[in-house]
Amino acid sequence: MTSRQGTNLPVHGGRRGGALLCLLLAPVAALALTAGPAQAAAPSWRGPDWDAIAQCESSGDWNANTGNGHYGGLQFKQSSWEAAGGRKYAPRADLATRKEQIAVAERLAAMQGMNAWACA
Repeated sequence: MTSRQGTNLPVHGGRRGGALLCLLLAPVAALALTAGPAQAAAPSWRGPDWDAIAQCESSGDWNANTGNGHYGGLQFKQSSWEAAGGRKYAPRADLATRKEQIAVAERLAAMQGMNAWACA
């Protein structure tokens, strides 16, 4: 059996070369099997960026009441605020805290999707 110059591996395979190849590739295969797709990259999506939406909708003013029929940082219509349970927190969105407005926005988004906001 002929060997490549500088190695002990046979030129045309053989038991010794196959066994060595398996020995070298076994850790790589084991790593690939244990890593799997679940451990690849964790999803980076964490939901809507409500602060960015508020910045676009109301210049980030969580107490906005400009007389246009939309209230708060996320510019809720009164009917939407009420339908999503906002009165639990305040009579209108502009009277609720940022955190309360976001809680109502999440319920509203679950009800009708992100189309409720032009800036979403």
